Amino acid sequence: MSLSPFVSSISVGGKKIQIETGALARQAHGAVLVTCGEDQVLVTVVSDRKESDVDFFPLTVEYQERFYSAGKIPGGFFRREGRPSYESTLLARMVDRPIRPCFPDGYCYETQIVATVLSYSGEFPIGILASLGASAAVHISDIPFNGPVASVQVAKIGEKLVLNPSVSELTKATINMIVAGSRESLLMVEGEAKFISESEALEALKFAHQGIQLLLDVQNDLQKKVGSTPKRQWSPFTLQKEWSQSLETKYRDSVKKCLEIKEKTERRLALDQLKTEMTGDFIKEEDAADVVKLKTKNLESVLDQLKYTIARQSILQTARRIDGRSCDTIRPISTYVGFLPRVHGSAVFTRGETQVLAIVTLGTGDDEQKLDTLSGCFKKQFLLHYNFPHYSVGETGRMGGQSRREIGHGSLAEKALKAALPSHEKFPYTIRVVSEVLESNGSSSMGTVCSGSLALMDAGVPMQTPIAGIAMGLIQEKDQFSILSDILGDEDHLGDMDFKVAGSKDGITALQMDVKTNNLSFSVMKQALEQARTGRLHILAEMEKTLSQSRENVSVYAPRIKLIHIKPEKIREVIGSGGKVINKIIEETGVKVDIQDSGKIFISSTDLDQIQKAQEMIENICLEVEVDGVYKGTVTKLAPFGAFVEILPGTTGLLHISEIAPHRIQRVEDVLKEGDSVEVKVLEVGNRGKIRLSRKALLRSQSK
Repeated sequence: MSLSPFVSSISVGGKKIQIETGALARQAHGAVLVTCGEDQVLVTVVSDRKESDVDFFPLTVEYQERFYSAGKIPGGFFRREGRPSYESTLLARMVDRPIRPCFPDGYCYETQIVATVLSYSGEFPIGILASLGASAAVHISDIPFNGPVASVQVAKIGEKLVLNPSVSELTKATINMIVAGSRESLLMVEGEAKFISESEALEALKFAHQGIQLLLDVQNDLQKKVGSTPKRQWSPFTLQKEWSQSLETKYRDSVKKCLEIKEKTERRLALDQLKTEMTGDFIKEEDAADVVKLKTKNLESVLDQLKYTIARQSILQTARRIDGRSCDTIRPISTYVGFLPRVHGSAVFTRGETQVLAIVTLGTGDDEQKLDTLSGCFKKQFLLHYNFPHYSVGETGRMGGQSRREIGHGSLAEKALKAALPSHEKFPYTIRVVSEVLESNGSSSMGTVCSGSLALMDAGVPMQTPIAGIAMGLIQEKDQFSILSDILGDEDHLGDMDFKVAGSKDGITALQMDVKTNNLSFSVMKQALEQARTGRLHILAEMEKTLSQSRENVSVYAPRIKLIHIKPEKIREVIGSGGKVINKIIEETGVKVDIQDSGKIFISSTDLDQIQKAQEMIENICLEVEVDGVYKGTVTKLAPFGAFVEILPGTTGLLHISEIAPHRIQRVEDVLKEGDSVEVKVLEVGNRGKIRLSRKALLRSQSK
């Protein structure tokens, strides 16, 4: 390339990571190419110079998989990339979550980050490169940014913690977490584990934070090489001091009184009424339109600030929360299983004002989800789909496909439950869990974990252990802090941390954390983990009052699946020419048969007798003929020199005319005809598989 880019590189976990800028996508406000080995991601950022009309930061993050990056042509009719895949949506969220809090408060300029995978080998977690590139692109641009930040993937393989493992290494991992952070603190955690302790989780997080420091260094080095770009000037909204002081003085007590209402709906109604009262008192009919707009913005900002300050001070000073609970108290829990009569398994989990209905459907191999990814084609046998309708929070809205939030929450719950599922060998079903959030006021994703666990046990899925989840919060002002168990929706909004922990009595299976503060210490995290463990055990105890272990049998409406093994070389015989043999078995029994190249055969039906019949038919095909063995066969063809007898399905031997009877016969037709059932003994199996039979030997032995 003729252009000479600015380049910085560093080694992390024994792998060289390089960031370069100045050669590609130069009209973007920031653009970097991040490379590790044969993996490359181009990340760009653009931020409008005209302020938007919205009162929030309009940031969008797009993660684009390109199949050419792995030397593949996409599937489907159009043979091009379509809407974002499940995996790319999760990776876009992973890039978004840690970088969003690093833009300054009040920055309301539409901003878009786009990460495009240009080359993919699977030897390095590509999302880590995208996250690094997003921070670096903003860091070197003129866009206001309190960065840099970075992400690493940490895995525990054996007894060793590893940074940024390959796809193949992850198959042996007991911990798999993506951790993002700044120089001072962690900002995001997303991961799964196999029943690890709180101390193991904390050790992995500390290890990850050390690796993050190196990725921050390389971004600062690149910025120095490029030259310090002055950050653009912008004017954040500032309150009119006289107005704000007047509103605060007059309405502080009223806001405090509203926040003391325990029920969410009543509290929201009271605050809405108060806002209407404040508006009528503060905004006059004679005010010009621009004054009304400015006053409205001041009023909303003052009201939000009052709610924020009063709620936080109450918790820190009195250890009492919005709904009157102490910091470590869990809301009342009720559970119910077998709620829906016709489905394979169901459960309703209610915790305070959060209620989730989970439904389990058991399917066969035909129901597996086939995924075409950059890493290859995979079959997924456990699916969890999370639905969050608007009515669950008392709102209306457009109904459509899954949002990024729904995909993310579903993924977290899926990770939490997956660790406790039986192996596919033991329970050869495709399992689908659907979470219907019926009511939400804090952590419906953890409600999904709890209801999902109960529904799976209700469906007869032999779970290793029940799984529960809890969401933790944090209120921190300087050195004073309070950790909150089982947070409300308002506490999530007003707090400094949303920390979700799921697992069993034996350990953690999933973690998710988003932090808004930049001074979260590991000592606070340690306390939060321990408080989460106590809360999780309490929730598990409440769940076990309803159902403590999986039901012994699956629902009568669920298919039964039988797994048998045959030698791979016998597969051709079971299938038959053009599928003739297997189609005959399916036609006679009405079962579904899934034959795999390894020799595994899954037979499924709601009728156990038909499964048994199909199994016997397949096993008979796979039987191998033994010399001196006696078989009852069927005459399939007559010839002048003897008869051909099918002694096993697809296996025929020659019954020579001299072996048909103890005495000499002139014609085969005098004794046998096609379709006759005849008992024969195997005299010989030749090198080429030719089988010689005798009826005479059996008749002689019977006459003695």
